[in-house]
Amino acid sequence: MELEHKAYWAIKKLNFDWKVASEKRLLQLNELDEFRLRAYENASIYKEKTKKWHDRKILNREFVSGWSGPFVVKRVYPHGVVEVENPETKNTFNVNEQRLKVYQGGEGLRA
Repeated sequence: MELEHKAYWAIKKLNFDWKVASEKRLLQLNELDEFRLRAYENASIYKEKTKKWHDRKILNREFVSGWSGPFVVKRVYPHGVVEVENPETKNTFNVNEQRLKVYQGGEGLRA
């Protein structure tokens, strides 16, 4: 019986002042909201710096129609798409400009 009385007394003491408890909870919620906002700002800054670093690493390549190598450039579209043709099979396909490399010459490995 005494243990139940002590437990009841502890619960009563902890929940004694609802006004103080509600203010404390409201403060905790505000702190959590501020923490979330700071984390969002830090994530935005990180993304911005990462994008700048990544954009610096992208090489500018100029492809013109008629350029050849293992494939022949047929047409260059304005938004970075290049139409290339395989001279052996005459198949044409579109490729992102960033995926192409400038052909430096030499014999490639062919099966």
